[in-house]
Amino acid sequence: MSEQSFFKTYGRQILIWTGIVLGISIALKFGIDKKVVVFGTVIIGVFTQAFAGLAALIAMVPLIGPFIIKIFAIPFFWIVNALGYFVGAVAIKKGYRSEFTKSRVLTLALLIGIIIGYIIGHLVPMR
Repeated sequence: MSEQSFFKTYGRQILIWTGIVLGISIALKFGIDKKVVVFGTVIIGVFTQAFAGLAALIAMVPLIGPFIIKIFAIPFFWIVNALGYFVGAVAIKKGYRSEFTKSRVLTLALLIGIIIGYIIGHLVPMR
């Protein structure tokens, strides 16, 4: 990949992350509450797809990049599954058995959808 095509492909993500880092440093320097800064960063990162761009940049590092991405992706599935179990335990205790079944089905559908999307995204090239 040439330098020009690299910046053409990932220039937007680099610019967004530069803006996020500058925004965080300026906000902390002015004494804005850290919780507000984190919330703002997450909102901006989600809506601008900055996290996906950062993951793509990290995955480009030979040998260790894909392992780093897997280290962060696999716990996400564990957390979603654990949240489903905790919500289920509370729902069963309060007598919401049918709602519990629906929530487990929706959680399973979400996880299967993410996995299918990941597989299709790697099988069908964008370029």
